[in-house]
Amino acid sequence: MEIYLVGGAVRDKLLNYPVKERDWLVLGETPEAMIQKGFRPVGKDFPVFLHPESQEEYALARTERKTAPGYKGFIIHAAPDVSLEQDLIRRDLTINAMAMTPEGIIQDPFGGQQDLEKRILRHISPAFAEDPVRILRVARFAARYGHLGFTLAEETRALMHSMVTAGEVDHLVPERVWAELLKALHEQTPSAFFQTLKCCGALAKIFPEIDRLFGVPQPEKYHPEIDTGVHVMLCLQQAVLLSNNAEVRFAVLVHDLGKGVTPREEWPHHHGHEHTGLAALDALCERLRVPKSFKSLARLVMRYHTQCHRVFELRASTLTDLLIALGAFKNDNNRLAEFLLACEADARGRTGLELKPYPQVDFVRMAAQAAAVIDVSDILGRVIEGPKIGETIRNDRIKAVSEAIKNYKSAEKTAV
Repeated sequence: MEIYLVGGAVRDKLLNYPVKERDWLVLGETPEAMIQKGFRPVGKDFPVFLHPESQEEYALARTERKTAPGYKGFIIHAAPDVSLEQDLIRRDLTINAMAMTPEGIIQDPFGGQQDLEKRILRHISPAFAEDPVRILRVARFAARYGHLGFTLAEETRALMHSMVTAGEVDHLVPERVWAELLKALHEQTPSAFFQTLKCCGALAKIFPEIDRLFGVPQPEKYHPEIDTGVHVMLCLQQAVLLSNNAEVRFAVLVHDLGKGVTPREEWPHHHGHEHTGLAALDALCERLRVPKSFKSLARLVMRYHTQCHRVFELRASTLTDLLIALGAFKNDNNRLAEFLLACEADARGRTGLELKPYPQVDFVRMAAQAAAVIDVSDILGRVIEGPKIGETIRNDRIKAVSEAIKNYKSAEKTAV
């Protein structure tokens, strides 16, 4: 067989970036010949096989022809006479269209190495416009390699914009949008995913709730960056520094959606945005079929992040109810730690305040620890009626939190 290592494995190898998986291209073979050699067929839409020992994917060289809108409207042609260049030209970006022989010789007919050196994301041919998923993929590559200085070629941005104008992105299915978003959230520069979509007009089509945040002002006293969209992107990058948990990053991304629906006459203030944004959040999650665990944390962060910011002003009862809402006293579904990470990312996602201390985290944890040590078994032994059990537990926790707050303030005065 004539085989080549292709795609992301070659790109990342040349970038000295971790190679997560390797894909191989096979020239001059038929499906029957691959099966006779012990390869196991797994491809649904085109001939892909698993190596009998390594289990890596080997795909037969193929060409594609556009026949209908969307990313499934293609006719695939795989045959022994398909050349390496014919296979590579159907790919999206030049940096993804390189091949390497088992001996390490690079085949680069479309200038991928040069674009790697220049840190440019550039499409190979006009055929790029035939598949709307490529817009999401380019945005994800921007998120993955943004920290390395990669930028989008102007001609590629223009082509992506024309695809949006032509309605190609309207054919994207929710599952694929969520899959690409989730991958982007795991990258080092997820904000670049949204900035790339915005620069070509796709953000308004795919994530209208997020697009609406750009251009919406906030009080400069609290938000030197002013623009809500800019603030959310800063918060998202702070979340990357604080946690690799995609649920935390998603919650940070959507925590201020309510500011996108504030009446213009109320700008730059956004009173009650913690509640007005819930409908937008629910709509986004329903449309993209976001997993329940992501949605539940996002709702908690949206509803209570401002309480966390001003926790030093809260009454013991309000703080206790916040802890209860976060599941702070449960063994399962306890979202306290994730909630605090998201709130800290929000506080740090402001121009010039990225390194400002956020003592609210320790204060909330202190209150949670104080309330967690009450003897629930003793209460269960004293109280018989069901509703009164919960009320008694809550009251005892409020007392514990109140005492902890007094001790905290007393210690603070002593330290001063």
